[in-house]
Amino acid sequence: MKKNLILIITVFLLAGVKVNAQEIGPAQQRLLDSLCKSISKIDVSKIKTKKEANDAFMNCFESYADQLVEVAKEQNVDMTNQAAMHDVGINIGKNLMKQKCGSFMQLAMKMAKGSDEEGNVAQSVTGTFKRIDNRGFNYLVITDKAGSEKSFIWLRQFGGSEKFMGAEAAKLAGKKIEVTWKDMEVYLPQANGYYIVKEIISISFL
Repeated sequence: MKKNLILIITVFLLAGVKVNAQEIGPAQQRLLDSLCKSISKIDVSKIKTKKEANDAFMNCFESYADQLVEVAKEQNVDMTNQAAMHDVGINIGKNLMKQKCGSFMQLAMKMAKGSDEEGNVAQSVTGTFKRIDNRGFNYLVITDKAGSEKSFIWLRQFGGSEKFMGAEAAKLAGKKIEVTWKDMEVYLPQANGYYIVKEIISISFL
């Protein structure tokens, strides 16, 4: 359960999952202080990958597993109740952010970014071009074989991108295309959290 909780904190915190705010009790504050102090001893500049960042946080967290038990008792949470411990874990991560634990925030950025070497490989999907949505950035929308819409963010220039600019894009509606993309984790201020978006790498017409 302990490792599952750590995974919950790192994944759900950085994904911007929202949970109901809880008052921070003495036991949780002690854990937050201990974690922040422990993480501050890590030389974050030497951490280059998401795995290294996750491992560093896990090592710190495991050192204070006994304090986690006290937090669970304080909040009247059964340690075997995964759903309840799920919320406890997310709150711990969010409270580290809220209390501006600088060392944790730096480490969290490392956990969020990762690297292409860790499996962020390009993927492709075919479908029918439908439209371009402008939501601050342009999002290219296609429909797959099942008729479901899939959205891809257009951040940088790619081969053929000029064909989707302005009024020209409307003329391509209904065309069969293949979109190649990579997952990218970005911070969305309006949602106050981190989310995975699919960044367009290339598009080819079929």
